[in-house]
Amino acid sequence: MGAIPWTWSRPGAVGSSQHDRAHRLSAGDAVLIVDDEPGMRSFLRRGLSRQFQLVETAADVEEAQALLNRCHFDLLIADIRLPGQSGLDWVRGLREQHGNLDVIFITANADLESAIGALRAGAADFILKPFRLEQLLSAALRCTERRSLVRENFLLQREAVQRNRIDGLVGHCDPIKEVCSIIERIAPMRSTVLITGESGTGKELAARALHARSGRPGSFVPINCGAVSGELLESELFGHVKGAFTGAHQSREGLFSFAHGGSLFLDEIGELPLGMQAKLLRVLEEKTIRPVGGNQETPVDVRIIAATNRDLASEVQAGRFREDLFYRLNVVSVRLPALRERVDDMPDLIDFFLDHFSAELGLPRPQLGVDELALLSRYDWPGNIRELRNVIERSLLLGRPPSRCIAQDLPASEPASDPAPDDASLAAIEQCHILRVLDSCQGNKSAAARQLGISRKTLERKLKRWDDGDDPDADGSD
Repeated sequence: MGAIPWTWSRPGAVGSSQHDRAHRLSAGDAVLIVDDEPGMRSFLRRGLSRQFQLVETAADVEEAQALLNRCHFDLLIADIRLPGQSGLDWVRGLREQHGNLDVIFITANADLESAIGALRAGAADFILKPFRLEQLLSAALRCTERRSLVRENFLLQREAVQRNRIDGLVGHCDPIKEVCSIIERIAPMRSTVLITGESGTGKELAARALHARSGRPGSFVPINCGAVSGELLESELFGHVKGAFTGAHQSREGLFSFAHGGSLFLDEIGELPLGMQAKLLRVLEEKTIRPVGGNQETPVDVRIIAATNRDLASEVQAGRFREDLFYRLNVVSVRLPALRERVDDMPDLIDFFLDHFSAELGLPRPQLGVDELALLSRYDWPGNIRELRNVIERSLLLGRPPSRCIAQDLPASEPASDPAPDDASLAAIEQCHILRVLDSCQGNKSAAARQLGISRKTLERKLKRWDDGDDPDADGSD
């Protein structure tokens, strides 16, 4: 290839140490090349494969669009003149769906109108054929550096806003503080993390928080290992090639590919069949995947976050889980406490769910009384936070206190009773009963008055007298 005779680019001139700068391209980036010349596609694939983790090529817009629908790409290198549709027109429409995609246009026919069109389409660079590979790599490096700077600024802004807070992990008890502290510390690392805890304790929330604070540009991709049959799980994770098995009419990428540059969350890892455990172990060790029916190993940059409600150490002893995989996953362990272990967080969690569902359902936001909170705190909550969430939503939909939604499960040894002592006067017992009914109606005086069989005006007069500090035994003309 000869020297490039003319180049237009945005600010950032090519330096003399192009090779030194080019080797710093992020290994996690993925590039898509669209050109109708087979020789150009082959030349660019060979040259860019040394710097990019994933390089795909397409001969026309239709083929390129299919690849974009299946994979995430950080950089698009496209010829302006493509069969059937102008590259400029295609990229303008593409911007609406992939606004964060950097674009470098290449063309053998340069004119001012094309350069202006490329600029308006949001191109990062506009390069005339023929060109040297080093010059294209320099243009790609500028895209990578700009993207890294934007990502770094975003992370700094998010850290300033969310300092001392982990999204979704509500509470202030010591076990939750410990979980948040571990997440803050290990999130930027690439190490595998094992999250343990009973069902419903929020293991996926913790996994999403780890990914959100990791700074990894790829996606968070979850899968429940117990919800997919062993026969399909390998294809689901690693993908398959066309004809690999009956019904495989076309090649398909797996979740490892979709999570490239991001995090793969393997929920219920204890349900993974032994055969798949061995294959997962190989991926963790080699950092490559092989699609079902394929012969080629593909490198992947994926952080594994696994979760289980089982005791994996016991599963290893019982021969149901591979010891080598257990140690590979258990680099860092995060244990989420059961709800019964964090009773002090109940008011915060209840307020969080009341705010959330009141806004989502368009219903008034009720206030729970002290007695109601005490009842909920005495419950064992076998379903943990997931059960509490469902109970709060159900109580809003039915218009009744949360304790009445789980009344059949409340401890029989601690029945709800009037707090008035046995020797209390009738007036004191009346006050306790009225206040208790008002609490059960979430402070709704009209509903409480109907339930008590008195007028709202009478109820308000009694409440005012008690608020003023009058003795409930004092004579009143009600």
